[in-house]
Amino acid sequence: MSTRLSIIIPVYNEESTIEEVVHRVFAVELPDMEKEIIIADDGSRDNSAEIVRRLQQQYPQLIKVHTSLINLGKGAAIRFGIEFATGDIILIQDADLELNPNEYPALLKPILRQEASVVYGSRFRGSGNSIPLRTRIANYFLTALTNILYGSHLTDMATAYKVFRADVIRKLTLRSARFEFEPEVTAKLLRAGYRIVEVPISYQPRSVREGKKIGWVDGVEYIYTLLKYRFFA
Repeated sequence: MSTRLSIIIPVYNEESTIEEVVHRVFAVELPDMEKEIIIADDGSRDNSAEIVRRLQQQYPQLIKVHTSLINLGKGAAIRFGIEFATGDIILIQDADLELNPNEYPALLKPILRQEASVVYGSRFRGSGNSIPLRTRIANYFLTALTNILYGSHLTDMATAYKVFRADVIRKLTLRSARFEFEPEVTAKLLRAGYRIVEVPISYQPRSVREGKKIGWVDGVEYIYTLLKYRFFA
């Protein structure tokens, strides 16, 4: 029996990139694996919903869609995706073009070889990535705080590329609605005793003008979330 991969794509106002991302995901060759795509449209106000509907009509057997009437946040969209996923492995794919689906084989290898249950793609282990200084500093601080609080050795806690064995991620009670999903899931995995394996990935950052949504308020929420699940929850 082949392994089934569920790829969750949270979408909010990504009309300029979502179609290209889906086509790139379909183009990835994964021998002996079945793919399903769960697109969670988080109340988009642009043409993203129409593009997603067209994609689902084009690939009716491979794409599932969950549509929220209001914008709840990335974390909520991912949680809806997990609920609808039927795969043995769950991978989170952002709807922008910052990350490259061609790196799925490297991300999946430790899980397929039964060397890990959780894999993160690290932008800071990859070579040649042009990462803005502000992003580097923020990520260094947040990842260092994670390592201090939870005894881990991560280099990129906030990476969007996170891959889980489905039975592992389903054991966690996740509550985050927005970007604090990243520290929440990391904290709960580490507290549960799971080792997170990192593999290097490439990264093409986009600017706020191009659609980047995360800001300094989310950084504060990251810190609060890390502290909350270490000491108060």
